[in-house]
Amino acid sequence: MKKTIICISCPLGCNLAVEYNNKAIIRVLGNACNRGAKYAGKEIFSPERVVTSTVKIMGARVPLLSVKTDCSVSKEKMFDIMKQIFKIQIEAPINRGSIICKNICGSGANLVATRTLDKTTQIR
Repeated sequence: MKKTIICISCPLGCNLAVEYNNKAIIRVLGNACNRGAKYAGKEIFSPERVVTSTVKIMGARVPLLSVKTDCSVSKEKMFDIMKQIFKIQIEAPINRGSIICKNICGSGANLVATRTLDKTTQIR
C-alpha cells in the first residue's frame, strides 16, 4: 500500500511517500532527516495527537481556560477525551502547567492548563 503524508516532526514539513504492508514500513521517500521515517511508521500504524481545547473557569476575568494534553494520545481516544473536557468546570486561580485532570480517559496523558488565570472579584 502507498500513502502520502506530511511529516510534522520538525519545521521542514517534508512530503513523505510511504510504502507499507499490514506489518511494516517498506520504504519512506522524501524525508530530509531521520525523524521522517520514524514519524511515518507511527503515523501509519498508531497515529497520535496532542489534544488542545478549553474548559470552563469560574471566578476569572475570562470564561474559558485553554488546556492541552501533556503528551500525544491515540487518535482513537480523542473524541472520548473531548467529551470529558466539555464536562470539566474549574475555579480560579489556576497556574500554567497545573494538572486539570490526571490520566484523562485512561490515555496516560494529563490535561494541563496552558495559561495562568487569577481570581477576580466581581463588582455589582
